[in-house]
Amino acid sequence: MSDCPNGSSKYEFHITTFSMSLWSQLQLFFGILIIYLITLIGNLTIVLLVSLVPNLHTPMYFFLSNLAVVDVTSTSASIPQLLFITWTQDHRISFSCCMTQLFFFLLCANGEIFMLTSMAFDRYVAICKPLQYLLIMKKNVYIGMAISCWLLGLLNSSLHTLLTSFLHFCYSNIINNLYCDLNSLVDLSTTDTVSRKLFIFFEICIIGFVPFALTVISYVFIFSAILKIHSSAGRMKAFSSCTSHLITVILFYGPGTFLYMKTDSEDSKDQDLLLSMLYMIVVPMLNPLVYSLRNKEVWGAIVKLINIIIIRGFSRNKFL
Repeated sequence: MSDCPNGSSKYEFHITTFSMSLWSQLQLFFGILIIYLITLIGNLTIVLLVSLVPNLHTPMYFFLSNLAVVDVTSTSASIPQLLFITWTQDHRISFSCCMTQLFFFLLCANGEIFMLTSMAFDRYVAICKPLQYLLIMKKNVYIGMAISCWLLGLLNSSLHTLLTSFLHFCYSNIINNLYCDLNSLVDLSTTDTVSRKLFIFFEICIIGFVPFALTVISYVFIFSAILKIHSSAGRMKAFSSCTSHLITVILFYGPGTFLYMKTDSEDSKDQDLLLSMLYMIVVPMLNPLVYSLRNKEVWGAIVKLINIIIIRGFSRNKFL
């Protein structure tokens, strides 16, 4: 980071959190910790099940396991620092840690957008072209799609992190968010960021709107195909196969849209922090729950994995 003309260049930032009493801070700390642990357990369980249970070796569950990795990475990049701040009330975060947090947050945000779009395409092929599903969604195809999602996210996050690292932060180092957010850092900079803000807006329109539009178009065709199914049981079966993904799309785009498209206001600071918490903490916890609560295949895989563990443990003890 370059020095400012008056020598007041900031090599660390201060993360703001909710203003509350000590008791409320302790409640917040343990609440976030519990949600974080549930997020880790839920998403890592999804990854483990998809890896070990052959019945889940399908494109949909492959994308789901990648989505779980995204959620684990994004929460692990931000929540431990938030827990530290909440517990110690030390709001400082170094410049390098802030850039690292920014990189992983953007990587995961972009990765989730592209992954959800890939999952929408998978559901479109499964419902609208069922006879061609195995031909279209071959192993090399869906693996290539997942790799492309990660690479696009990596390139975009690397670009923004590099550009942000060259900005000057001379007069203020207070980030009005729960983590090192791109918009907050750009607003904080004393560098002329007009062109940068235009670039961010243009990119949000491309990376945010285009995948969302493709997802919506996919579901227009999906719902159209479902309505053409004559039996009610067939319609319900087809609709239930994409319900979880549809809920996940709503959970992801809903808070994100409000967070990045709303106008700035001093009165809305706490509202922004609540939206950030919902987007950063709650949504990653809900994703594995959404895919498992009504999914017989996931519950069947859990039971099968538990049985395997029990049988292997019994066999091991038998020979000891």
